[in-house]
Amino acid sequence: MAQSEHLSTSVDGVIARMRVLDAELPERDGVGVFNRVYLAVTEEVDRRLDAGEFADRRAASALDVRFAERYLAAVDAVERDRRPPACWRPLFQFRRHPGVRPLQFALAGINAHIGHDLALAVVDTCRTLRCEPADLEDEFERVGDLLVSLEERIREDLMPGPDVLQIADPITHLLGSWSLERARDATWAAARALWALRRCEDVVEEFTERLDAAVGFAGRMLLTPLAD
Repeated sequence: MAQSEHLSTSVDGVIARMRVLDAELPERDGVGVFNRVYLAVTEEVDRRLDAGEFADRRAASALDVRFAERYLAAVDAVERDRRPPACWRPLFQFRRHPGVRPLQFALAGINAHIGHDLALAVVDTCRTLRCEPADLEDEFERVGDLLVSLEERIREDLMPGPDVLQIADPITHLLGSWSLERARDATWAAARALWALRRCEDVVEEFTERLDAAVGFAGRMLLTPLAD
């Protein structure tokens, strides 16, 4: 991936970039909703890195940065009137739609970032550190566990009130149709497959394009406008 002029090679650098976005984006903007969620995740990863909670700090930091760069590159593409990856397009297209709820924006961003970006970030990190995906599995799992715990908090913070969450409410069905844990498992399998196929450039390109499109389709479903 060609790096943007905004991107940094440190966790502090990507946090600084996300804080700038947080200050710039309106509260109700869908990208802003996701950015706040992701900023909280990255700040927590940074705290745990500083606390020595990752056995391999260098690998965890590299994975976190390569991961964040994918999201920031999508933001930069849109700012320059270029098309972002298919997985991100629904969030940018519907970011101001009045019928989409904040929780939907957050989950659509998480879907794009976990379902597509994380697999590519594992491969990016393996190339950077000259290691195998298996060498990153512990860091992958620790970051994944953190994301799952924060997703639960996100659902609590952004969930509509009890009066809205009736069994027939469409958001109830949307929330039940997507699982971060299942997405994380699929991502690890995709990362391993991409690494194994890395010398078959045409196959890797097709695999990546299809992954991107499939994740984008799921994101579009998550952003289905709902009546109040």
